[in-house]
Amino acid sequence: MKTWDNIVKISRSVNDGKLSAVDLVNESLSLIDASHDYNAIISTIKKRALERAKIIDNAVKSGKNMGRLAGVPFIAKDNFLTFGGETTAASNILKGFNAPYQSSAIEKLESEGAICVAKANLDAFAHGASTENSDFMITKNPHDKDRVPGGSSGGSAASVVLGLAPFSIGTDTGGSIRQPAAFSGCIGLKPTYGLISRSGVVAMASSTDCIGPMTRTVGEASLLLDIMSGRDSLDSTTIDKDSLGYITLDSDIKGKKIGLVKEYFDESLSPDIKASIDDMVNKLKTAGAEIIDISLPILPSALAVYYILCPAEVSSNLSRYDGQRFGYSYKAANDLNESYSESRALGFGKEAKRRIIIGTYVLSSGYYDAYYKKAQLVRTKIVNDFHKAFKSVDFLLGPVAPTQAFKIGEKSNDPLAMYLSDVLTVAPNLAGIPAITIPIDIKNNLPVAIQLMAAQKNDRKLLGAAKKIEELV
Repeated sequence: MKTWDNIVKISRSVNDGKLSAVDLVNESLSLIDASHDYNAIISTIKKRALERAKIIDNAVKSGKNMGRLAGVPFIAKDNFLTFGGETTAASNILKGFNAPYQSSAIEKLESEGAICVAKANLDAFAHGASTENSDFMITKNPHDKDRVPGGSSGGSAASVVLGLAPFSIGTDTGGSIRQPAAFSGCIGLKPTYGLISRSGVVAMASSTDCIGPMTRTVGEASLLLDIMSGRDSLDSTTIDKDSLGYITLDSDIKGKKIGLVKEYFDESLSPDIKASIDDMVNKLKTAGAEIIDISLPILPSALAVYYILCPAEVSSNLSRYDGQRFGYSYKAANDLNESYSESRALGFGKEAKRRIIIGTYVLSSGYYDAYYKKAQLVRTKIVNDFHKAFKSVDFLLGPVAPTQAFKIGEKSNDPLAMYLSDVLTVAPNLAGIPAITIPIDIKNNLPVAIQLMAAQKNDRKLLGAAKKIEELV
């Protein structure tokens, strides 16, 4: 596994002319080629990446500063629209699609000199918790090739841990950054909803989709959040970034109140994970934090709410892929109905079809009030309960998943068991609050991580506390 310098050090060296952006891109591309057996990458953007690298090197030679990420290679989850290659969302229905514009997040990273070198594998349309639902390949855990890297951003997480590039970006709809970061062993940040623009990202569930970085350190995640965050005229749900930015962090935990969420520590939690978290909690106490047991009784309902609302939005967002306007089109159709049915039957995978069916059902006449409307009411209660909890504590703490990375194929034939993998991560998405996962231990040769949550728009404070946890590991 390649160990890259900190991205700040890399960019400074490029701006100083001590490192070549072309050399960095070539090194990243070589590492990607050498690690193909992990199936982390769907495609590379070699030609465009090298062209951008040459532009940066030439500009530096002429005395220009090319930004805070000058020459730094990175990998984007393949649901981000990018120039220079296909964007497929790991689905056959989008195979061959070349985006006419780039996502806002990619544009902001490139404006600071970063270079996208590849597109990472994912569960198709981000539907999954293991990256086994990709239509193209199954990504393998960097620590054990018999296990999953988590999902849906499994390729993004694996690429960081394997050292294929200094950082990656992913999406988090119900835990799809945090859970793979935990399973694979890197930092995974889900910001406050709306803090990073969703423009140019293939939609899954629009009311919970979040964009975030996957990195080796909290400091790197903070820098990337500072660059990607803020309002965007192309996404009306975006919000202003913190006026102080996210670079300078206060990691002093003394006197801070951290709530241990009772509902996250039930009998389903692995004893190994609990032991590692207990050890970190003791370190936080020693560092001066006040640890408080706290209960959010509504949390056990979060998974049911999520798997009503999320498929409903999936059903709506995927309706555009009809074989006529967008996506794969079945050319041998005899009539319009056959074109619709065969295009979608051949283009969508099993999980996408499952979520479309569930979503269409809960939105249908006679069931809307019984399911969708009721789920929205419970979601409001989840938002209110988190708001109330943060009046008594600064942060909430718990595990990321009930178990460490599970084996490939272990849950793929049991959709309900797979959905339960999200049980500890969906609530922050429903509430729109920021959450981050930090690796804290290795047990059974697999990473163990902790999840820290804060109130809406308290991303800077969250990152400061996460930095302290990182220091205590």
